Amino acid sequence: MTDTPVQIFRDSEADRGFRMKWWASRVAIYGVLVLWAVICLFPIYWTATTSFKLAPNVMQGQMVPFPQAWTPEGDWAKSVFYAPKWKGWESIGMSPQTLSQESTVRAEFLKRFMNSTIVALVSSTLAVVLGAMAAYGLSRFRYKWAWMKNDDISFFFLSQLILPPVVLALPFLVLYKELALLDTRIGLILLYTLSVLPIVIWIMKDQFETIPTELEEAALVDGLSIWGAFLTIIVPIALPGMVAAFILSLVLTWNEYFFAALLTSTHANTLPVMVASQTGSQGINWWSMAALSFAAILPLIVIGIVLERFIIKGMAAGAVK
Repeated sequence: MTDTPVQIFRDSEADRGFRMKWWASRVAIYGVLVLWAVICLFPIYWTATTSFKLAPNVMQGQMVPFPQAWTPEGDWAKSVFYAPKWKGWESIGMSPQTLSQESTVRAEFLKRFMNSTIVALVSSTLAVVLGAMAAYGLSRFRYKWAWMKNDDISFFFLSQLILPPVVLALPFLVLYKELALLDTRIGLILLYTLSVLPIVIWIMKDQFETIPTELEEAALVDGLSIWGAFLTIIVPIALPGMVAAFILSLVLTWNEYFFAALLTSTHANTLPVMVASQTGSQGINWWSMAALSFAAILPLIVIGIVLERFIIKGMAAGAVK
């Protein structure tokens, strides 16, 4: 005759209550995160699906693309599903049928895309390089100019973001006309660099202040100069923060519309200006605007996915291993 096993240890009521609270908190947290992810990703989904819609699909608010052969029957299905078409991509010469053909619109799109790429990359790189050096100086050395000290200088840089862009419209228009910088990439690069420089200085100053000065002192004792210590010791440690600042600058300069529309006309126009031009007297070409918008944000999505680990490290920087 075999003895049946007897459970010796049992969870108390307090343990079971704690476990239920733990699971309830996890479900609530992940539920909120999933909801927030859906809210954040929905505009991208809406833009991508709208690029495959026709005018009736846009007006009826149909959201789910479905091949014609698989489209369900019924009134409820007609209000949700639609048969995707390439009309939006055909309007910019990027559909499978038009890729092998010569297209003036596609050539214009590629020119605007190249302008946006060059202007955003160069201005973001310049802003990170100049901002990193300025932030390093403000975090390591003491300055005094008139009544302004380090904190005042830092606040002065950050306060430039308070000024509305429309206030600078006329001065920059007159200045660029005198300097022959209207409708040039150089003009946009200089302006975009100045516009994102305060943000880079703000991010990088906090980044450098978390790095112990003992690392540089040890490098100086070993014979390195200030520049040598900065380039070989500090920059590698602060690289995630620099990448995060670069990505933020890239997003801001890539999406900038006001000054691009004001200071360019033919040769240096960027993608946001082309997207906004899809409105006319006959209404908004939703499919063309959606196709252009999705083509414009796709590079940023790819860059964000590729550099995700640097962005996370940069945003959560502070620990020195």
